Amino acid sequence: METNDSMILFANREAAAIELMQELPKQLFLEENTIILGLSEGGAYFANHLSQELNVPMSILLTEPIYSLINPKLAIAMLGETEEVVIHKALVEAFDIPKDYIYNEAQSKYSNEILGYIKKYRNAESLESLEDKYVILVDECAETGLTMMTAVKTAISLGAKNIFIAVPVLDNFVYENLVTICDDIFCPHKIDDYISIEYYYEEIEPFSFEEIAAIMNKNKIGK
Repeated sequence: METNDSMILFANREAAAIELMQELPKQLFLEENTIILGLSEGGAYFANHLSQELNVPMSILLTEPIYSLINPKLAIAMLGETEEVVIHKALVEAFDIPKDYIYNEAQSKYSNEILGYIKKYRNAESLESLEDKYVILVDECAETGLTMMTAVKTAISLGAKNIFIAVPVLDNFVYENLVTICDDIFCPHKIDDYISIEYYYEEIEPFSFEEIAAIMNKNKIGK
């Protein structure tokens, strides 16, 4: 895909992570009360970088999209690893998608996808309680906000004391929605008319399982 150079914000993930780190108030996040959770494969990269800079633990919080019956590439809901479901109400109503379909898909996705990822990335260990923790939810972008909303809901269900969001770039409309459900958002680039992540990075390559597994092994809580 050709990229419009005027849209490029970052050379690569490393450059984006450096900018993102500059947004965080280091004095707020102490080792004994903070955990960073990456929300995707790319999110694991950013969580690892911020974890090293702040000297706090990190892990991955898993989500899985539920797609439309009509368009298999269109996410109409998101499932979290503690089985929360966040529904994109406008899309569900627009396509007249039955709620039963969404919740049946959620059960299937949890059994067939999320439990597998928990085994793959965390050796089948569930996320520990987040009671009294400052939780920083990190991803490489926030396109619709569905993933981040699901992560916030999961963190609340696990007892998080305060929830913060950190992303290098997100749409202003998504920002306005997310800022109402968390304590603060750290983001160097809030933009209008967000397109897609590859438009904002000069170079953005997929993360391999081996790279993510290496990050997770290095950052095992309690290791």
